Amino acid sequence: MQNIINRFLKYVKIDTQSDPNSKTTPSTEKQWYLADLLVEELLEIGMEEVSIDNKAYITATLPSNLTTEIPTIGFISHFDTSPDFSGTDVNPQIIENYDGKDIVLNAMENIVLSPDYFEDLLQYKGQTLITTDGTTLLGADDKAGITEIVTAMEYLINHPEIKHGKIRVGFTPDEEIGRGAHHFDVEKFGADWAYTMDGSQVGELEYENFNAASAKVVIKGKSVHPGYAKNKMVNAISIASEFLEILPPEETPQNTSGREGFFHVHHIKGEIEHAEFELIVRDHDKTFFENRKQLLRDITEKLNDIHGNCISIEIKDQYYNMREKVEPVFHIVELAKEAMEAMRVTPIIKPIRGGTDGSQLSYMGLPCPNIFAGGHNFHGKYEYVPVESMIKATEVIIKICELVAKKSV
Repeated sequence: MQNIINRFLKYVKIDTQSDPNSKTTPSTEKQWYLADLLVEELLEIGMEEVSIDNKAYITATLPSNLTTEIPTIGFISHFDTSPDFSGTDVNPQIIENYDGKDIVLNAMENIVLSPDYFEDLLQYKGQTLITTDGTTLLGADDKAGITEIVTAMEYLINHPEIKHGKIRVGFTPDEEIGRGAHHFDVEKFGADWAYTMDGSQVGELEYENFNAASAKVVIKGKSVHPGYAKNKMVNAISIASEFLEILPPEETPQNTSGREGFFHVHHIKGEIEHAEFELIVRDHDKTFFENRKQLLRDITEKLNDIHGNCISIEIKDQYYNMREKVEPVFHIVELAKEAMEAMRVTPIIKPIRGGTDGSQLSYMGLPCPNIFAGGHNFHGKYEYVPVESMIKATEVIIKICELVAKKSV
């Protein structure tokens, strides 16, 4: 336990926020500090073929200790943290033997992590929690995953009696801004399949995610003195409002769950002569996903007919549901499920209401389901992780390696 705590605290105290407005990779210079530290640590624990490229992608190998060839598997996590909330001067708090009551994160600001609001806390009574101090995010997304992978590799190196094949690990920048897999060299990585350690609560096992697209709508208006504007003014703000009112109000993030898709408007600005807004489109079902994009085009066409071709729309696909690529090799999900059950973890198999590097990697030729890393309330000041969950995730990694060897020889 102390080894995992120490390693995790070391990682989270390094600010690695990514920046969606940057054109570089990694998107922020500060991600290099943790990247370089990880390279040193992988070498220290005895990993081989440790490398880091000019975009901060890290790979390393734990060689097989078998005499026969079996599939090569991989484990992947990202070291950047979300730009949604501050990651500077992270000051973690350790709550031992959690009693199931409110946790005061910051008394001065009256910031409280309460099971009355975050019911999941009650699952972890009696356990050791690591929380924020109420002023930053924690960074368990996904420094918990990195902690678990490094710790598992260290354990396997120190326990050669556990038989395993060749294992590859990969750590990436910029996952939080959707670019974690953009420069990942799948061929060089050389794994038959892999797992991202990037899920949330203990037991999560995911092989489905949203199909995702972004859309930007731009409206050009005409400004005329309002006293003399009849049949002349084109108010871009009003047309933007008209567009958004046509979207189904019940199909928003706050009104959907499970496999239900949504439209989410996240930026809007406007004047009479110019208005624009951006939204994302999400759906697990490919047909529904295509229908959602078509609805946006249909609304654009309808309002252009009414208002005189003043609206333009740009829709870009971002990623797709990895289920299509994982189902043909479903044994890799079953294997992770078996490993969890062997470690007395109840698998929670459900679709991700978001994306993961694994979805992009699966379409790049590396089938890649997602396994829990243990954290909760990502991207904000209420983030926490139970240490026992990180221990379980570490044990699951080790057991997967062991099961692959047993089933392949």
